[in-house]
Amino acid sequence: MKILVCISKTPDTTAKIAFTDNNTKFAADGVQWIINPYDEWYALVRAIELKEKDPATVLHLINVGLADTDPIIRKALALGGDEAFRVNTDSSDSFYIASQIANIAKETSYDLIFTGKETIDYNGSSIGGMVAELLNLPYISHAIKFDLDGGNAMVVREIEGGEETDKVALPVVVSCQKGMAEQRIPNMKGIMGARTKPLKVLEPVAAESYTSIASFDLPPAKAGVKLISAENPEELVRLLHEEAKVF
Repeated sequence: MKILVCISKTPDTTAKIAFTDNNTKFAADGVQWIINPYDEWYALVRAIELKEKDPATVLHLINVGLADTDPIIRKALALGGDEAFRVNTDSSDSFYIASQIANIAKETSYDLIFTGKETIDYNGSSIGGMVAELLNLPYISHAIKFDLDGGNAMVVREIEGGEETDKVALPVVVSCQKGMAEQRIPNMKGIMGARTKPLKVLEPVAAESYTSIASFDLPPAKAGVKLISAENPEELVRLLHEEAKVF
């Protein structure tokens, strides 16, 4: 079996977010970068679990980004990837990124392609579906459980108000979220081994970019807390009605 896991870098969840160039670019100075948690904790770790059950499985990683993403790729290799590809380009356009991934995936007949359900910075939740369409493969999103049954995949996905169980023939593209696996930490053997695992840098192919970032805006600052005396319930009711608009 051959598995491809798509990974991307995102700011650490504790990073202070700021913007430059008239709020058109993310201020990256001093930011700690990590593997997107949905890609790492759920997509990658579930792929590693499948490889552990069948050691003959080949597990490849792919990232679309510049050289500053190499450290997170090495971490993913330390967790258990066999080989990685990095497409040497920087873009925030989902279709352009998906086109680069699909171009690489076409060269190898992957049985499974895993993505995280979304990135925690852009929250686009679009790459998996686009990759599937470009490769003419079935796509299942928001998976919380994944198992193999011969040449089929049994996937449990989250839907409004409950869960849905799907059966699909391989190959398939699946986006993963909480429930698929549990977070792992690379051990020393994995870290040392990752230094010599192949990381192939490839130039991008021509592809359309349909979106561009016009500007970023930070959320409005939270207002201060208003304390209402227990002896003045009328004022509390008035504030809930007139300002909070709860009824």
